[in-house]
Amino acid sequence: MQIDFEKNGGLVPAIIQDNATAKVLMLGYMSKEAYEKTVSSGLVTFWSRSRQCLWTKGETSGNYLHVKKILVDCDSDTLLVKVHPDGPVCHTGKDTCWGETNRADLNFLTYLQDFIDRRHTEMPEGSYTTSLFNSGVNRMAQKVGEEAVETVIEATNGSDDRLIYEASDLIYHLIVLLTSKGHRFEELAAELRKRHKE
Repeated sequence: MQIDFEKNGGLVPAIIQDNATAKVLMLGYMSKEAYEKTVSSGLVTFWSRSRQCLWTKGETSGNYLHVKKILVDCDSDTLLVKVHPDGPVCHTGKDTCWGETNRADLNFLTYLQDFIDRRHTEMPEGSYTTSLFNSGVNRMAQKVGEEAVETVIEATNGSDDRLIYEASDLIYHLIVLLTSKGHRFEELAAELRKRHKE
């Protein structure tokens, strides 16, 4: 990865994004040394322009930013750092430096799809998802049916908490079934968008 640290006086902007939610959390600046420490430690480290020293985010608060992926832009002078945050990112205690709430909303479904894709490729022993893939398409389809029935029962005779719980099981098992057939959950969104009329 070629990064042009000289263009802006030895520093490059580093946009920090939650890997699971895609929410932008903060902006910092990295020197070459800060970048190298970030890569070697797996924790986001910046160059503090006010203190003129390296600063690992979370070293005081404990709210570290664990690096999942680093991308460089087309001009090689800005970084996009995808992370898993340990807690609130802003020094004010907010989730982001813009005061936004960072929660695993609909974007989490893409993260979950990616996770299930990895399970399908790696098939680790002891994983429930692996056991579903090993059980075959008929059993996976049966599980979707069972979870759909349980969702209907909770909707008609159960509690709201149990409805959410069973509907979540339904979505998870549906993603597993789709993955086994070579499809992704996003294809459902594309189909629904195609059908949608304003």
